[in-house]
Amino acid sequence: MRYFETRKARIEIIPMIDIMFFLLVFFIMVTLRMIPADGIASRLPTSSTAKSLPRPQVTIVVDRQGAIHVGALDLSAAQLTRMLENKPDPSRLQVVLAGDRHTSLQLLMQVMDACRKAGVTRIGLAAQQGGGS
Repeated sequence: MRYFETRKARIEIIPMIDIMFFLLVFFIMVTLRMIPADGIASRLPTSSTAKSLPRPQVTIVVDRQGAIHVGALDLSAAQLTRMLENKPDPSRLQVVLAGDRHTSLQLLMQVMDACRKAGVTRIGLAAQQGGGS
């Protein structure tokens, strides 16, 4: 009589794998929202031809007094060059330079020169989409 025979218990693994992938995706999405975007508040210049750039690996902010900020660090031009030289493969590094709308062009050029001394060739300028006034 097969009716009274005891069957060996099985653990179904396919639904467990589905649940684990769902949890993995959920935690990745939550973690990405938890990473704060550090920076210095500035009023970017506007441009009517501004377009979206690929996500930069380094964002450099220059305020109107000429202070250079990378994340929470305040750097001089020489320190910025050393920091960028220490990055792996500076020639493929993407840098975005953000200056306040009242920052002088000379200050931005000094920071751009410091980046180029480190071997960085992919430099973008941050701007807000607008009228370009």
